[in-house]
Amino acid sequence: MSSVSPLSSVSKHVRQRVSPEEWEVRVKLAAAYRLAALFKWTDHIYTHFSARVPGPDEHFLINAFGLLFDEITASNLVKVDIDGTLVDDPTGLGINYAGYVIHSAIHGARPDLQAVLHTHTRDGIAVSAQRDGLLPISQHSIAFSGRVAYHGYEGIALDLDERERLVADLGDKSVLILRNHGLLTAGVSVEHAFQQLQSLERACNIQIAAQAAGNAELIFPPVEVVAKVEAQAEAFKRGDGPGVARHWNALIRQLERTDVDYKD
Repeated sequence: MSSVSPLSSVSKHVRQRVSPEEWEVRVKLAAAYRLAALFKWTDHIYTHFSARVPGPDEHFLINAFGLLFDEITASNLVKVDIDGTLVDDPTGLGINYAGYVIHSAIHGARPDLQAVLHTHTRDGIAVSAQRDGLLPISQHSIAFSGRVAYHGYEGIALDLDERERLVADLGDKSVLILRNHGLLTAGVSVEHAFQQLQSLERACNIQIAAQAAGNAELIFPPVEVVAKVEAQAEAFKRGDGPGVARHWNALIRQLERTDVDYKD
């Protein structure tokens, strides 16, 4: 078996053959992968983040199947069209077909969403397996009130016809809990999708920790308080508030203390 890394074959000229707008999205998406690795949200090589390529073509970027999240760079992301054709595959590794099914479903049906992030974290899956799903027991989870959709588990997402049901379940929302599977957030930008994912992951962490107390009775805030927080979180939902940029810029500063080659 060859010990040569697939990364050694990646062209150093990807930046020269894509538009400046595409390169900017590539850098942001690569940063999202590295941040997920930093926060230990990975499941080896088996989950995926994607972002729409700016322009008239229905192309999106996704990770090469076989690379760890901390190996993702702007140059080694795979460009794929909505029909699954690999437009640009710098590593030659191809993509995770289940990832294609999930991400193409949303990119094809929701042009308002520019990025889709999907994780298999322990607490995310644990919440996805609970009949009542995400509970309004923390400020983090209450901010998602009325904004979370659920999609029933149908097995590994290898059937193209599941896309129709996944999109129907998502509806007009941008947060989807995949039952017995994991979490998914989408956004008007990579930054927005990541902010939502970080908050959703935190909400799941809190819920599982609270439930671990055993017989402790959980406190559910009054309905009117939940409604108030839902209204307060409207800018967070839309992704157009100044907090998204502040949040992302802080994350990039944190990442670049130890990791800068994601931009390669």
